[in-house]
Amino acid sequence: MKETTVQLHGFALSHSAEGRFCVHLNASPETGLKKFLEVRIMSTTLSGNTRKLVTQALLAAVAVVLVAFVHFPLIPSAPFLEYDPADIPIFIGAFLFGPWAGLGLTVVAAVIQGITVSASSGPIGIVMHILATGTFVILAGSIYQRRRTRRGAIMALVVGSLAMTVVMCLCNLVFTPLFMGSTVGDVIKMLIPAIIPFNLAKAGINSLVTYIVYKSVSRVVFKEKA
Repeated sequence: MKETTVQLHGFALSHSAEGRFCVHLNASPETGLKKFLEVRIMSTTLSGNTRKLVTQALLAAVAVVLVAFVHFPLIPSAPFLEYDPADIPIFIGAFLFGPWAGLGLTVVAAVIQGITVSASSGPIGIVMHILATGTFVILAGSIYQRRRTRRGAIMALVVGSLAMTVVMCLCNLVFTPLFMGSTVGDVIKMLIPAIIPFNLAKAGINSLVTYIVYKSVSRVVFKEKA
């Protein structure tokens, strides 16, 4: 059976030809402790609307699991800025079902994460997540909805990543002084060396993985032939 696998630090996404989409999580590289979430979409027993609802619920669940087990700093000078792959299922959802479905996924995932695994960030974290990821999925989902080609996907992901970075810069200017007790001047000093490159890198990594695995996930959901 043909299997598509994408690996990053701490997790891997794989899809087998028999209709199985898996997220493998390595929560502790030092001890080799591995956790995984396996999701099966049994296409023969689900109607179109039911399939859509189930898929969106599963994508939201995968997003929460990913942020719980996979998070690490990208920039040594700003260790509080941690990468996580939780947006990947949300990006995939926006490509599968359109921008507004992507926004709905964003809100659901952000609220669940904000009251569970990311509770320390509080309401501010939820709002920032919705604004930034919501901007991405609305723009990227709208572009891809109009141009469902590889070039359209690349354009959508690039535009979404740039817009997400701009929104996160604005959010940091507004919310970081409230959350961390710093001044706006302190945040401005961090924009070029930390905040901008971090958000470009995070959005870029998540966009790249989305581009690689999206078609495999789409074949499972819509029963497309390879």
